[in-house]
Amino acid sequence: MTAIRPRRSVLYMPGSNARALEKAREIAADALILDLEDAVAPDAKDLARNQVCDAVKAGGYGRRELVIRTNGLDTPWFDADLAAAAEAGPDAILIPKVSSPETLAEIGHRLAGLWAKPETRVWAMIETPLAILDCERIARAAHEASTRLACFVLGTNDLAKETRARFVPGRAPMLPWLTTAILAARAHGLDVIDGVYNDLKDEAGFRAECEQGRDLGFDGKTLIHPGQVATANAIFAPEEAELVRARAVIAAFEQPENADKGAIQLDGRMVERLHAEMARRVVALAEAI
Repeated sequence: MTAIRPRRSVLYMPGSNARALEKAREIAADALILDLEDAVAPDAKDLARNQVCDAVKAGGYGRRELVIRTNGLDTPWFDADLAAAAEAGPDAILIPKVSSPETLAEIGHRLAGLWAKPETRVWAMIETPLAILDCERIARAAHEASTRLACFVLGTNDLAKETRARFVPGRAPMLPWLTTAILAARAHGLDVIDGVYNDLKDEAGFRAECEQGRDLGFDGKTLIHPGQVATANAIFAPEEAELVRARAVIAAFEQPENADKGAIQLDGRMVERLHAEMARRVVALAEAI
């Protein structure tokens, strides 16, 4: 099984806020998106870029995955953002508004020209109607090693803006788009992270949306406040009962008498080998956490 990296909680941090970048070293998020785009005013772009890249180079973030989000390709800041991010060497660079695989090919070509570290991956924001319509082809670009593509991040606020869909409990207007992105990501071996929840005062609503995202198949959720981290970490981690069940399934198939069986009975339920594979991933995720 490919090594699993937990991405239960992926917290946006404004690159222009030096205090927030320092505080992030102590926050229990699995990943941090050090943001040069939406969270930064136009007159603070240069400051944010310098602070973020200095923070990545300085390190001290432990096992937290560090991701730099650039401004969009069509902005005057993108070239400098990409060059600085490539030089800083984060775990990944998050590209906004990826709407075609050609964009990823261009990013990969530029990163090669910038001598970016081979281990620096690319994450793609899926946040336009075109991205949803072309999601499978975008995900398929992961098979081209030069694109470095490793993860989708849903930009639900931008999707709402572009489609005029309303935010409602249960996200019915968005469910087809969310599941399309999940299917495309899974078809091509990518992780996929759910969009943000905007109402910081609505803890019950946030919890419900995390549970929905987990049940749909997301690996985790992007967050806009440190106070959301603990809930996301708990919900996107295997529950104890789920872990006990997974270990029982694995143990059952490891019994000599079940070595050549495709399905067995366990506690009165039929269990297939595919369930053993699913169980191994649950255990691997728990161990990685």
